Amino acid sequence: MNTRYLPANLVIGAILVVLTLGVALLSVFWTPYDYTQLDIVHKFQGPSAAHWLGTDQLGRDLLSQLMAGAGNSMAVAVTAVVLGGSIGTALGLLASAYGGWVEDIVMRLSDLSFAFPALLFAIMLAAAFGPSLPNVVVAIAFINVPIFARVARASANQIWTREYVFAARAAGLGKFAISRDHILPNIAAPIIVQATIEFALAILIEAALSYLGLGAQPPSPSWGRMLSEAQTLMYLAPQLAIYPGLSIVVAVLGFGLLGDGLRDVTDPRLSRER
Repeated sequence: MNTRYLPANLVIGAILVVLTLGVALLSVFWTPYDYTQLDIVHKFQGPSAAHWLGTDQLGRDLLSQLMAGAGNSMAVAVTAVVLGGSIGTALGLLASAYGGWVEDIVMRLSDLSFAFPALLFAIMLAAAFGPSLPNVVVAIAFINVPIFARVARASANQIWTREYVFAARAAGLGKFAISRDHILPNIAAPIIVQATIEFALAILIEAALSYLGLGAQPPSPSWGRMLSEAQTLMYLAPQLAIYPGLSIVVAVLGFGLLGDGLRDVTDPRLSRER
């Protein structure tokens, strides 16, 4: 890859991600209206100076709901991926460092966790503790643990064969210290790339779970719940489904392109193979 310029997917993805994160951060401090404010008299309004994207079936401002929904989606995605990624990376480093029965146990547990998709696990949590965003975070984090464990283990296994690691072991450093000081910094790139890709999947899963009523509960806005509420109004007010659908597409596409671009930059061989 020519290093004099950044790949287009990286640039476009970064722009979309910055836009999405910017809207999510702004919603914490300001939205045009209170997203819970009802105004039945002005329901189903089209775009206007007062309501830039119009209002929904209850007269709530659509732009305010989309902004607040972005905040919820980003909060869930970041929290779940960071939590699952941290646990998974630690387990992958542990498996790579000690090998043997430790590695076998970590990998078999990872295989077992793949038998519980996020949707199934979220339904189990909802049945036990009721539907809520914290349960969505736990469900998404749970499925991210084995993914990061495998990425971290595979990357760390390559680093353990490097000369500077042999030198560190000869100097008397233990496996924990070597993993912390030498292995982890050198596998940061693939972990970050994987995290970026998992952000996109986390947004999709959160939207799907909220669509099914297992995520954000009223009056807390969510792009998935907005789609669910709009499905019976498609002929009357299609914009109620179009706007949250486009928001999901932009966020997922942004993180997907960003992860793909970062992978091209960190591993130029992939770019040459294309």
